[in-house]
Amino acid sequence: MPHEEKGEASMIRISDKLRGVAKTRVRKIVLWAVAGLGTATLVAVAALALTFTPAKLELPDVAIGDLPVASPPAGLSISALPTGTYDSPAALTYRGGAWSETRHLAATALLVRHPRGNLLIDTGFGRNIDEHIKLIPAMQRTPQTKGIPAVDQLAAGGIHPGDIAAIIPTHSHWDHVSGVDDFRGVPAMETAAGRRWITSKAEGTEVINSFGAINYKLYDFDGGSYLGFPTSHDVFGDGSVVIVPAPAHTPDSVIVFVSLPSGVRYVLIGDLVFQMEGIDIPAEKPWMLRWLIGENNIAVHEDIALVRAIRAKFPQIHPLPAHDSRSFGALPVFPASVR
Repeated sequence: MPHEEKGEASMIRISDKLRGVAKTRVRKIVLWAVAGLGTATLVAVAALALTFTPAKLELPDVAIGDLPVASPPAGLSISALPTGTYDSPAALTYRGGAWSETRHLAATALLVRHPRGNLLIDTGFGRNIDEHIKLIPAMQRTPQTKGIPAVDQLAAGGIHPGDIAAIIPTHSHWDHVSGVDDFRGVPAMETAAGRRWITSKAEGTEVINSFGAINYKLYDFDGGSYLGFPTSHDVFGDGSVVIVPAPAHTPDSVIVFVSLPSGVRYVLIGDLVFQMEGIDIPAEKPWMLRWLIGENNIAVHEDIALVRAIRAKFPQIHPLPAHDSRSFGALPVFPASVR
């Protein structure tokens, strides 16, 4: 073979070897990358799984002071208006809950009958709940059992929208305000800050912003501290219905205290916790839900600490998480009531 041909053959063999080495190195790099990605994924999944396991919730020390004076009129009463439920694994309602256990989360309004005007605290599922659900992200939609809307329950008992002085949403997520659409013209009580959050069209306000014109009745937290909460608003001026700020779950979240003539008091804590375990254990919501909602964790912990301290010091005050069917089950259903 001529010298030139031998040289060319050698170069081809060297080139083939180099390409083989390069391919081997690329395969190794790809395999290492896949292995690294797989490991990272497993670590991330394991870390996420840990956020659903039980963990002691460290709460700050809080001071709640003395029991505020309340002089509810003899005619004041409350009734539950259950409008339906939706299903969730217990694991998604509080940290440490079981994936195998299904919780039927309440969508219940509370009617407060007061001589100076009837109030609704939250409204639950409205007549157009099916359309409202289409407005929320698909991942938030869960199996539901629809009941009778609050407006229809009230009408059957002789109470019509014009007989409602105001609606007090604990916050403006869909499952608390769907029924607002059925009470057109009835004032919805909001603070200026709460209304700004709603009108900003932030995530979570899709349903309430679909209603068009709402008769907002703005109020200020013009009262002093109340059981550890920094400010308050006394709706009737007699201590029977007092609203305090609780912007931990959403910027417009509030907590409402209702005092009955019997001396029993209830505190509607909205979605501060989803189930009573959040107060009893105590336990926060799983990290993934808190992150998706955008909760203020520090504020959540402080408000849980306040509610626990209030219940411990004043056992006549009963917390009502908005979605705990068991807690609302202790209240009479309209037209029955308790004073």
